[in-house]
Amino acid sequence: MSTLPKVAWIGLGIMGSPMSENLVKAGYDVTGHTLERDKLDRLAAAGGTVAASVAEAVRDADVIVTMVPASPQVEAVAYGPDGILENARRGALLIDMSSITPQTSVDLAAAAKDKGIRVLDAPVSGGEAGAIEAVLSIMVGGDQADFDEAKPLFEALGKTIVRCGPHGSGQTVKAANQLIVAVNIQACAEAVVFLEKSGVDLAAALDVLGGGLAGSTVLARKKDNFLNRDFQPGFRIDLHHKDMGIVTDAARTVGAVLPVGAVVAQLVAGLRAQGDGGLDHSALLRAVERLSGAQV
Repeated sequence: MSTLPKVAWIGLGIMGSPMSENLVKAGYDVTGHTLERDKLDRLAAAGGTVAASVAEAVRDADVIVTMVPASPQVEAVAYGPDGILENARRGALLIDMSSITPQTSVDLAAAAKDKGIRVLDAPVSGGEAGAIEAVLSIMVGGDQADFDEAKPLFEALGKTIVRCGPHGSGQTVKAANQLIVAVNIQACAEAVVFLEKSGVDLAAALDVLGGGLAGSTVLARKKDNFLNRDFQPGFRIDLHHKDMGIVTDAARTVGAVLPVGAVVAQLVAGLRAQGDGGLDHSALLRAVERLSGAQV
């Protein structure tokens, strides 16, 4: 009999499916719920248990993990008669690994405390590849004791695991992460168009750039996307659009001015408006190509 905590996992999308499967591989008893039948079948095939509802999934869980697209979905699964707070046992630990507004995390922690449920906000960075390889960066907000308790579980999912402060801190750091990633992708996309229009061997150029100061995890992870124009979603433009809204709103609240971030947020919004919201965020290349006169 395993001594590991029983885990309920809510949300089995691009990130949630491989992450939950990595917990199963690590020996955790994982019960999952999501809206897509094929994702439930995938979890079952990996050795997990499926639940027909949020309430059923969380009822006997020691730890509940949510990985859903945005604040409205977190609120939908957390609140109400069929939600987590009404059906989880007192003393359970709720870890929200979604990327949402810091204030949503603060409010959730306060509401959960009234039910005797502890909360950590623990958004991640690393995309689908990082989720599959269990090398995610996990930024956590919440109490130190709860973080310490959750650390072994986090270690089955990622490599860089840091408590950043009280409730909401993890989401604030994730917002900064998404700002940096979006600006970096945009810079890479502009460089790609510049190099190609100049007649340079793009593969060779990206190799040498990756080995110098211009190198980055973004360039390493997205190089093949740029070279092959492969924009199958690892992280969709739709979600990055949501995240850029979070960071610009949070920055306005605290009085931080983000001039470059504001421009890139509009470029992301423009790409989405052109129908590319379902593509990977490396598809910012398509926007630069359009601006440069290409028909894409």
